[in-house]
Amino acid sequence: MSQLLEQASAFASDLIALRRDLHRHPELAFREERTAAAAADRVEALGYRVRRGVGLTGVVAELGAGDPIVALRADMDALPIQQESEAEYRSTVPGVMHACGHDAHVAMLAGAARLLAELHGRNELGGGTVRLLFQPSEESSDEENKSGAARMIEDGAMTGVRAVFGLHIGGHLEAGRIFLLQPGPIMAGTDAFRAHVRGRSSHAARPNEGVDAIVLAAQVIMAVQNAVARRLSPLEQGVLSIGQISGGVAENVLAEEVALRGTLRYFRAGVRQTLQRELRRALAVADALGGASDLEIRPGYPPVVNDARMSHLAHEAVAEALGADAFSQQDPWMGAEDFALLLQQAPGCFFWLGAALPEPREHHHPRFDVDESVLPLGAAALAACAVHALRRLSP
Repeated sequence: MSQLLEQASAFASDLIALRRDLHRHPELAFREERTAAAAADRVEALGYRVRRGVGLTGVVAELGAGDPIVALRADMDALPIQQESEAEYRSTVPGVMHACGHDAHVAMLAGAARLLAELHGRNELGGGTVRLLFQPSEESSDEENKSGAARMIEDGAMTGVRAVFGLHIGGHLEAGRIFLLQPGPIMAGTDAFRAHVRGRSSHAARPNEGVDAIVLAAQVIMAVQNAVARRLSPLEQGVLSIGQISGGVAENVLAEEVALRGTLRYFRAGVRQTLQRELRRALAVADALGGASDLEIRPGYPPVVNDARMSHLAHEAVAEALGADAFSQQDPWMGAEDFALLLQQAPGCFFWLGAALPEPREHHHPRFDVDESVLPLGAAALAACAVHALRRLSP
């Protein structure tokens, strides 16, 4: 186990080359055909049994046989953002870029696959099966509101899995550090919502003849702030934010309708229920003031909840592979991840690998990038989790 990082470092240039190739050719959710082929071809050449087209564009690859089955996951999709970069490996696709590090995730899982194949070739992997999940569409959902994890689960990707592990690269976190949080919720659950506030249009010079939907919406927005400030215990964590508002047709016409879009985030089901209830109550303000409203809540991902046993196992594995001093502290945060759906199918652990450049880059930003020197660390950490789990869960 302690040799995994040394072995991964020996082919670091291959991991960087793969990451840069994927970075040049980003693909949006459920369109990751080139990315999936690159991943599938590489692991198939290592001796993995490969199934393509899982969950539409995902890849499942297996090594070994029998129980236990331990899964490692990497997401593949890019984002609809125009990249601002002078790097020679910048995106060649207008309006699309890897702004969240999924290209690095694929490269690190391919590196872990190589490490595990070498162990298997030396009869050092032990019994059981390693299952690699190259997953589409983490960033968005399809027309049925299903993400890539949901589609892969439907296609049998998690059948028989006893443990699942994943990591996320952090362009804002100290490079080379592992951020493995305590067991329990580490990333938030989220719902999206769309609402409409309706009034009655009139000439702006005669506002008394209409009902101004913009004024109604302003009242709703102010009422929404009470959901967190006055309806949640100070000891609870929750967020309710309106990120988009649009309405009106001209400066001299009272708006007939205003559209609001936003998100709510939570760690506990009770907080989710409170935020949804208070959102509905806030919209009722428009009705009380002579307007009307409607609301659509679109369920998102549940919270990412790390299993206690698998978190301890991951900590031991990573410490053995990267060193006991490889860890740094990080608090749970309100970002969402559909790895949560995999954790509903099997116990597991999700953690972060810092990859900040001297000027740290924020995720989902046109200038996002990472320190590629950490790719061998991610490969070694994932491989170590798989090896440890196979040994601990074997009969």
